[in-house]
Amino acid sequence: MSSVSLTVNGKAVTADIDPRTLLVQYLRDSLRLTGTHVGCDTSQCGACVVHLDGQAVKACTVLTVQCEGREVTTIEGLASGGALHPMQAAFREHHGLQCGYCTPGMIMTAVDLVRRKGHALDEHTIRHELEGNICRCTGYHNIVKAIGAGAAAMAGGPQQAAAE
Repeated sequence: MSSVSLTVNGKAVTADIDPRTLLVQYLRDSLRLTGTHVGCDTSQCGACVVHLDGQAVKACTVLTVQCEGREVTTIEGLASGGALHPMQAAFREHHGLQCGYCTPGMIMTAVDLVRRKGHALDEHTIRHELEGNICRCTGYHNIVKAIGAGAAAMAGGPQQAAAE
């Protein structure tokens, strides 16, 4: 067993865990943060994307012990004071989900995309940056619209879709 201390969604947590425990397993099984999904277990689908020190990572590729002293944000940690994060609201408003399984990973990737590329995102950029996230329901058109609207909302601008 290994002891690990990290911050998850703004709260300090400490646990004794098997050093082979993946971050996605720790979040879901130990902390009951089930918004982070396990889709493929091979780092191909993006359903498990979380932010590690503000950057998007696939939680199925990170050992929890690697997160010692670091900050993890999950989909549950985006909302603030009962209000959805602008990207979450844009996904709801622009129907950026079908079954919803990929949605948390898509949203976490999108928030990181805005952090890295800025608020003025075109359709090509959004589609290219989503390359590591799979929607099996083929809802990409509305996902792209939602990300464009969410990026604008994060900048404080009007929610306009990038790909209408």
